[in-house]
Amino acid sequence: MNIFRFAGDMTHLFSVLVLLLKIYATKSCSGISLKTQELYVVVFVTRYLDLFTNLVSLYNTVMKLVFIGSSILIVWWMRAHPLVRRSYDKELDTFRHYFLVAGCFALALLFNESFTFVEVIYYAPHALLFVAIYPSISID
Repeated sequence: MNIFRFAGDMTHLFSVLVLLLKIYATKSCSGISLKTQELYVVVFVTRYLDLFTNLVSLYNTVMKLVFIGSSILIVWWMRAHPLVRRSYDKELDTFRHYFLVAGCFALALLFNESFTFVEVIYYAPHALLFVAIYPSISID
């Protein structure tokens, strides 16, 4: 296994755990962009479509499931948990994230190795990952 990939995965996992613990302990999502979290769900679900068709390793499969599950849990807490959702300020989270999704999928249609549905769905989240943080930047 590549040590840099492992270090990156562990750093990402640590940041997700800190965010989950913050939301759980304070029962608040104040200052967190729901739109950014929704973009991360789109990124992980589309990026890891090969989860059921291509087994790389147990570690790889577990990490993909953890990232998908944790992203969905964060969005669920922010949308459905009675205490947490009260702290979400929709007026501050005004970024039009649908344009980012549409733009990234348009780029994936233009730049891909082979023009197939799976190829486009695989490459779009790679572009989206770079811009998924933009809605968070708009919240002060």
